[in-house]
Amino acid sequence: MAGRLCPWWLGYFIANPVRRLWQDPGVILGPFISEGMRVLEPGCGMGFFTIEIARLVGPRGKVVAVDLQPKMVAGLKRRARRAAVDNRIDARLASETLLNVDDLAGTIDFALAFALVHELPDPRGFFGEMHRALRRGRKILLAEPNGHVTEAQFAATVESAKSAGFRLVDRPVIRWSRTAVFDRA
Repeated sequence: MAGRLCPWWLGYFIANPVRRLWQDPGVILGPFISEGMRVLEPGCGMGFFTIEIARLVGPRGKVVAVDLQPKMVAGLKRRARRAAVDNRIDARLASETLLNVDDLAGTIDFALAFALVHELPDPRGFFGEMHRALRRGRKILLAEPNGHVTEAQFAATVESAKSAGFRLVDRPVIRWSRTAVFDRA
């Protein structure tokens, strides 16, 4: 799902453990994820959130982590092996226009789209794929960086999610981010 992509080499900076000081994955995701869940994380990069998601879902859960860039996926796999959670992660490559997650239709318990949608050429298509993947009544957390996305742009993204069939249910606070939580009706 190519658009304005974050360069793969920046993945090392984004996955830096120091980032936890202002965006702790456990604190952000803890309210949404529990053991045994199936979680979809498009735009996973080198796994800043993915590793924590794998810990939260536990040995009975699964994380489907998708990225367009092979070097990001390779970095994620290395980090997952070091963290001993690689058996919980299904790392996949997206195509230029699709996430390639049709096989997940109606099976996902939670989805995370963190600092991703502003890079996509077709947000409506993205939210359509996410809607198909999520089980009814399940949630997606959307967070976009303040520095890259204006309030007006974020409002348009929210409308794209709504037009795909999502219902806005919350606007949690995440430092340096514009956020929304949707559920699949």
